[in-house]
Amino acid sequence: MTQNTVSLGSYLASRLRQIGLGHYFAVPGDYNLVLLDQFLAEPGLAYVGCCNELNAGYAADGYARAKGVAAAVVTYSVGSLSIINAIAGASAEDLPVILIAGGPGTTAKAENRHLHHTQGGVDYDYCREIFGRLVAESVVIHSLDDAPSLIDHALTTALARKQPVCIEVPCDLAGLPVPAPQAFDFSREIPADPGALESAIAAAAAILDGAKRPVLVAGPKLRRAGAIEAFRKLAEALNAPVAVMPDAKGFFPEAHPLAIGHYWGPVSSPGCAEVVESADACLFAGALFTDYTTVGYTLPLEHHRILDAKPGLVTLPGSTHTGVDLAAFLEALAGRVRSEEDGPETRRPRKAAPPEVVPGAVLTTRAMMGQVQALLGPETVVVAETGDSWFNGLKLDLPEGAGFEIQMTYGSIGWSVGATLGLAIGHGPGRRVVALIGDGSFQLTAQEVSTMIRQETRPIIFLINNQGYTIEIQIHDGPYNNIQDWDYAGLMAVFSRGGGKGWGKRVGTEGELAEAIVFAKSHDGPCLIECLIDRDDCSEELRTWGTRVAAFNGRRPSSIPEGSAFSSL
Repeated sequence: MTQNTVSLGSYLASRLRQIGLGHYFAVPGDYNLVLLDQFLAEPGLAYVGCCNELNAGYAADGYARAKGVAAAVVTYSVGSLSIINAIAGASAEDLPVILIAGGPGTTAKAENRHLHHTQGGVDYDYCREIFGRLVAESVVIHSLDDAPSLIDHALTTALARKQPVCIEVPCDLAGLPVPAPQAFDFSREIPADPGALESAIAAAAAILDGAKRPVLVAGPKLRRAGAIEAFRKLAEALNAPVAVMPDAKGFFPEAHPLAIGHYWGPVSSPGCAEVVESADACLFAGALFTDYTTVGYTLPLEHHRILDAKPGLVTLPGSTHTGVDLAAFLEALAGRVRSEEDGPETRRPRKAAPPEVVPGAVLTTRAMMGQVQALLGPETVVVAETGDSWFNGLKLDLPEGAGFEIQMTYGSIGWSVGATLGLAIGHGPGRRVVALIGDGSFQLTAQEVSTMIRQETRPIIFLINNQGYTIEIQIHDGPYNNIQDWDYAGLMAVFSRGGGKGWGKRVGTEGELAEAIVFAKSHDGPCLIECLIDRDDCSEELRTWGTRVAAFNGRRPSSIPEGSAFSSL
C-alpha cells in the first residue's frame, strides 16, 4: 500500500468505524479470511466471534438497538443464507445491520468455475438476489474501481432508511489497494416535503384542539424515525394521557404523570384500554398494526377517531399527507396544539408492591417477576423473548432510564440469546442486561452464552423452565410443543470449562431465587438462573391473546365462500 491507498478490507473497516461501530460479529469461512485480516488491523474495531451465523445476526440486531447500527461478517452462501433469518428480523424491526459476506474470487467467476459453498452450478448471484427481497440495498463488488462508491452508497442507505444492507466482497479483492477513504457525511437524511409537513401539522392540530378526550399512543417506529424525544414533547404540550404499544415499551417514561401503561386491546395495562378506546381523537405515532399487536385484529378502534402518523406518512380523518418527517411533525405539532388544562382524567393505576418472598414456597411466575422487578434500576436493559416473557415483561415498571427490548413484529423464537450478547457489548459495562427467556426459545440459540462468557459480559438470564413452548401451547397445543429437558444451569460450567466467569443456578423456591439474585448482582460475569415453573403457570393475558390470535389464524379460507359446503368446517 502507498500513502494514498489502503486495502479494500481496510477501507470498509474504516468506514464502519466512521459510522460509529466499535465491534462486529463474525463467523470465519475461507471466503472471508483475508477480509477479516484487514478488519483485525483496524484500530478501535473489535472482532466478536460467534458460534454460528444466525446467532451473529441476532447479536448484531441487539447491538444495533444499543448503538444505532451494527455489522456482521460471514462467508458466501452457507454463511449468508444461514444468517438470513436474523437479517429479515432486523428489517422488520427497522435496524441498520450491515451484512458483509466474503465472496468467491473474481477470476473464478470469470472462468465459470464450479465452486464450493454453492448450489453446484455456475450461478454466483443468487445470494444477492435473495437478499434483494429483504434488505434496502444488496451489492456485489466486482472491481476495485467502483468498490469505494458501492460501500459508501450501501452504508448511507442503511443509515438513512434504518434498514439492513448486504455487501459482498470477493476474496481476491479484499487485500488489494483502493484509494484511501476521504471525508464523507453518512448522516444525510431523506428529504421531506415542507409543504406536506405544514398541511399535516395544521390538520392534526385542528383535530386535537377540537377533541375533548385526546390520547397519544407511542408505536415502535418512533425509534426508526428518531422521534422518541419529539413524541414526549408533544405529550407534555398536549397534556393528555399517553399509552405505548407493547413493542414501544420504554419509549415514554413509565413514571411520568401522563403515562397510563401499554395499549394492547384486551391484554392492556389495567384501565389503559378504556381510556384509549373511549378517546374522541387518538394519535398513534410510529404505530405498526399487525395481528399480534391488534390481538387478532380485534381492537375496537373507529377510523374516524384515529390519527396515524408514520415515518413519511400521516393519515388523518379526511386527509392523507405523504413525504412527512415524523420527528419534525411531532415536534412542530407540540408548538401548535392547545394544552388540556385539566390534564388527563385517568392516571395509570398504581401497581401493588411485589409480593413478599416466602423462602420455602414453590416458585411461581408471579413470585419470580416480583423479584425481577426489585432487581431493576436506571441502568437496566430488559430483554423479553417471544412468549409469556412478553406479557410478564410488559408488566414490569421500568425505572427512569431503564430500557426494554422486544422483537414483536418478526417474533423469531431464540432471538433473545444473541440479542442479549449484542446489547451487553453495545451498552458496555455501564448497563446490566436482564433477559427473560423461555426454555424452548433458549434451546434454539443456547451456544451464544459461551460467547457472552468469552467476551466477559455481565447479563443476568432468567431461564424459565416450564417444559415446552408455552406461547404455542396457548395458540394451538400438540405434542410438537414438548421439548427435551436440559440441565440449563449446568451449561454455564460446560461453556466456561474452568476458564470463564459464567455462573448458573437452578432454583425451585422463592428463597432459592432470592439468594441467586443476590449473588448474580455482584458477580462479574454472565449469570443464568434456571427458574423451575409449572407448565400450566402462564399469564392470563397470554391465554386471552393466544385464543384470539388462534381464532384469527383459524378463519375460513378466503377461497371458500360463505354458505358453501365447506363453510361450516
